[in-house]
Amino acid sequence: MKKQTAKDLIISTLIDKSRTKQIVYENTIEVFSYLKEALKDICNDYNKQLKKVDKRLLLEYKDRGAFETELKVAGDLIIYNMHTNVFEFDKGHGVWKTSYLKNDALSSYCGVINIYNFLADSFKYNRVDDLGYLIGRIYINKERHYFVEGKRQLGYLYNNFGEEVITKEAVKNVIESSILYCLDFDLLIPPYDSVKITSVANMKENINKSKNQTGKRLGFQFYVDDDKA
Repeated sequence: MKKQTAKDLIISTLIDKSRTKQIVYENTIEVFSYLKEALKDICNDYNKQLKKVDKRLLLEYKDRGAFETELKVAGDLIIYNMHTNVFEFDKGHGVWKTSYLKNDALSSYCGVINIYNFLADSFKYNRVDDLGYLIGRIYINKERHYFVEGKRQLGYLYNNFGEEVITKEAVKNVIESSILYCLDFDLLIPPYDSVKITSVANMKENINKSKNQTGKRLGFQFYVDDDKA
């Protein structure tokens, strides 16, 4: 058998791994376009009913570029961000327990769409020290198989990876789940002892720029695997 040269290894790696990553990237771009379309549709659909009740409740969609978009829901801002790189799961990740990846390791390469929850006022008043939270991630691979991991309604769907192909309807379901989570994830008052002392300089800055650091769980620990958070 002919010994593989460095050139052979490079060519085979490009054909297998690098080509797979290109396919994953293209799939993720397409899914992100589904997400943008779904956000527009949700806004139009929901607002027809909301405007009859209170115009202050209207959802607001904003396209922030090729890889980011946002949805304002009441006092919350949900930002959907597509990472431009393709990732592989670390070997300790639960997804490796699926027979799907055991049979095809290249299927572990995924594009990622992150879902963040911020307070809308953080951006409105330019409170750059305010906190946001990663509440979910959508993973898409070369065959357009997907799963979602995240908080509560977004859940963990390891068992379905390799079985379900992502669709526009599935993307809409993820968006609605993220909205429900944000609406249930309330802003809590920080512990008194953590805010009882401040300096004159900080107070002046707060008065002038409205930059009190704020987050839904300021002063509390937040874990991705803690369903009570």
